[in-house]
Amino acid sequence: MKKNVLISGGSGFIGTHLTALLLSKGYTVSILSRSEKQNKADVFYYKWDVATQFIEEEAVLKADYIIHLAGENIGEKRWTAKRKAAIIDSREKSSQLLYMVLKKHYKKLDAFISASAVGIYGAVNGEEICTENDAPANDFLGYVCQKWEDSIDFIENLNIRTVKIRTGLVLGKNEGFLKKLIPLFKYRLGSAIGSGKQYMPWIHVEDLCTIYLQAIQNAEMSGPYNAAVTDNTNNTIFSKTLARIFGYSIWLPNVPAIVLKMVLGEMSIIVLTGRRVSSEKILQTGFNFKFKNLEQALKDCL
Repeated sequence: MKKNVLISGGSGFIGTHLTALLLSKGYTVSILSRSEKQNKADVFYYKWDVATQFIEEEAVLKADYIIHLAGENIGEKRWTAKRKAAIIDSREKSSQLLYMVLKKHYKKLDAFISASAVGIYGAVNGEEICTENDAPANDFLGYVCQKWEDSIDFIENLNIRTVKIRTGLVLGKNEGFLKKLIPLFKYRLGSAIGSGKQYMPWIHVEDLCTIYLQAIQNAEMSGPYNAAVTDNTNNTIFSKTLARIFGYSIWLPNVPAIVLKMVLGEMSIIVLTGRRVSSEKILQTGFNFKFKNLEQALKDCL
């Protein structure tokens, strides 16, 4: 009998790619959605509403694994007090809803795998390489990720194997943050931003989905894992590489930090700061990146 994987946030960028991979590997997939959707072959849709704490419990009860991707996009809107609360609530309350059903029915899973982010190490600029042993940073990015991961610990307390995938910037064709950059660079209007020295830990969506698959299949995996290539890519290198693929050298000056702060407010720290992260722990599981070279990864996405 095929194993079933329940995905929250399964209709998004990463969830769509992950669903395709799981189906190709012989799993059935259930997806939690806020709207009514028609089931397809080996893909089943169930309704949930985090705000009202409603969920069709059958989705959880039939699952062998849960992959938890749901959460408000941290870089979509300015960080007002209301927006910050929504970012945190979307992560905490969605985890709590899944926990409630698991606990209520004494449901045992083979594993619960949750998204997290390298933002847990904070909005920093420096040469230090962050590892999974480092403490969460004392800023909003670190706080969000810490609350996110803490909400998963309740599920671990149910004696369910839990894995936390701390994701870097995800590269995908016409998707994610590249979708906003490509029009600028295509028409030779791209440039570095701020100092250009801020590190940009990245991962191709294909590699990220493979990590999630490995977290399902490798029963030894538990706890946090960084999901990003360990290299020296900073914003200047990233921008120059993308421009080179489009056949030119950057001619515009860096976008001044003060302009981004005026436009984005506090949220500007997402693009003006960065951190280097170690991929050693995930490599020790036997995982190998298909895309280790930034230019190769970007060309694949274009």
